[in-house]
Formats: sequence, structure tokens, C-alpha cells
Amino acid sequence: MPNIAIVGATGVVGQEFLKILAERKFPVDELRLLATKRSSGSRISWQGKEIEVQETTNQSFQGIDIALFAGGSASTEYAPAAVQSGAVVIDNSSAFRLNPDVPLVVPEVNPEDVKWHKGIIANPNCSTIIMVVALKPLEALSRIKRIVVSTYQAVSGAGKEGIIELEEQVKSWSNGKKITDIDTFPYQIAFNLIPRIDVFQEGDYTKEEWKMVKETQKIFHRDDLRVTATCVRVPVFRSHCESINIETEKKLTIDQVKAAFAQAPGVILKDDSAKDIYPMPLDSSNRDEVLVGRIREDQTIDQGINLWIAGDQIRKGAATNAVQIAELLL
Repeated sequence: MPNIAIVGATGVVGQEFLKILAERKFPVDELRLLATKRSSGSRISWQGKEIEVQETTNQSFQGIDIALFAGGSASTEYAPAAVQSGAVVIDNSSAFRLNPDVPLVVPEVNPEDVKWHKGIIANPNCSTIIMVVALKPLEALSRIKRIVVSTYQAVSGAGKEGIIELEEQVKSWSNGKKITDIDTFPYQIAFNLIPRIDVFQEGDYTKEEWKMVKETQKIFHRDDLRVTATCVRVPVFRSHCESINIETEKKLTIDQVKAAFAQAPGVILKDDSAKDIYPMPLDSSNRDEVLVGRIREDQTIDQGINLWIAGDQIRKGAATNAVQIAELLL
């Protein structure tokens, strides 16, 4: 059985790694929990054992087979040392995603890319993962020409701090107090929407929006795939939603699309307008599947489909996808 290290074990994604490893009965010999100096010495209970959290250093990976990195600056700082020690790194940060020597993998979409790794495998951005799981069944029916996506992203996408900030702002509002605790997001997030996630870059698109464009092209191995995105932070604790407009080369019927989703791995079809059934964050939270619904023809073009999807960005959008990659390695 492999020896596993989790870097960032005390954070939101690190804690989810622990949960997913247990749920999926992933075979583990030694589990090494790593974090910052501030968190070292704390103890975490897992599978009936108390495991002490150690400070991450370049020497932390001796004897480790697979290192799961929860994200952040630790990836660029310690991933090379982990690889040098003989571990395969599965990284949740953006540091290596667009590196041509690093596979960017979603197991339901491009599992074969795991084979050409050189020590590091990148986990895509959470919004990208959720979207491409839903796109794969359509790409199998007809080559996709163009994607227009708008995301509605939960505050937990910004980590523990995002969750706490929304909680505190709602408490302040409920108690009739002025909302002053605005640190994680550029504006008040309670009862508000913020159409900016990460920094602005080329063409006034944000870094988050460019991630969705470039990562989707890399995962599908298609530089010609046209993708445009608008990413919005919403006052929801968990699970991202996305409105996706897809133009395909061949015309697809709604029945074809629904049948494809009904059989697709990692997808749950939740689409019945007569019964008011469609994906919502509450339904998709704490599960690994991407929920797909509101499936309609785009009546403005000949080969267009509209979808509404929801997926848990901490599970499938981060921890579960990384553990699935580790399963492919085994």
C-alpha cells in the first residue's frame, strides 16, 4: 500500500482529502499530515488514529509515494522536493496547470493523460472540473465549437476565510449592525454578487475566467475550442453553479443530450421542468457528481444547447478529483 502525504492538511481542501480517502477506502500504509509551522503539533483523528501534523519542509517527503497538495504557495515551494524524493505530486494549485510537461487531469474526461506525467499531475480549477465533466458527454456526441459559461461560485471557493466572512456579515445584518468585516472579498458578499474572482488580466477578463478558457482547451487537447467565461462570487456557502451555452458542429436533439447525460460517469441528470426539478447548490453539496439540468435548445443558432449545472467545488472540484487521480496511478 502507498505512503500518502497531505500538504495543507488543516485547511478546507486538506480536511476534505481526509474525508474522501476514508470514504473511497483508498489504500494507505502511512499517512503523513503536513501544514505550516503554525499548525504543526496539532493532532487530527483519522480512521481511529491520532496523527500529529508536521511542519512542511523539503525533507518531509522521504518514503512518500503520493503527495496530495491542497494548493497555495506550498506547491511551488515544496513540490519539486517531493518529486526529487520519489513521490508523485497531485497538485491542487494553479502553479503547474498550464505547464506543457504537466498533465491536467479530470478522470472522467482525460484519464489517459496520467500516463505521461513526469512527477507532477495538476488538478484543474474547480469551475473548470465541474464544467468539463458536463461537457465530455456532449463532445462525444458532436465536436464542440464554442462555449459561453457564466459561473455562480460559492464563498468556500476562497477557503475558510470566505465562509467565516459570509457568516459574520449575515450575523451583523441580522443584529442590525453595520457590516464592517470585509477582508476576503473586495466588497460585502452577504446579499450581494461580486462579478470578479481573482485579479483582472488581459482584456479585462479575470484570472479565474482565463483559467476556464485555457484549462478547458488543455484538457480536451483542443487549442481551437472557443471558450468565454464570466465568473461571479455569490453568497452561497458551498457548491458552484454554472450556466453553459454550447455550440456543436452537429445538431443534437434534447433526447440525445439527456440520454448521454443519463449514462455519463460522474453526472446526475436532474431535469424535469414539469416537476420543478433542476440542480441547486443544496442538492450538489457533499456529493461528488455534477448535477445537470435546465437542458434546452438555444433557439438563436442551429446547433446550440443550454445547460445549468451544479457541483461541489471542494469535493469534485478539488479533493475528490485529486484522489481519483491517485486511484488512476494505482
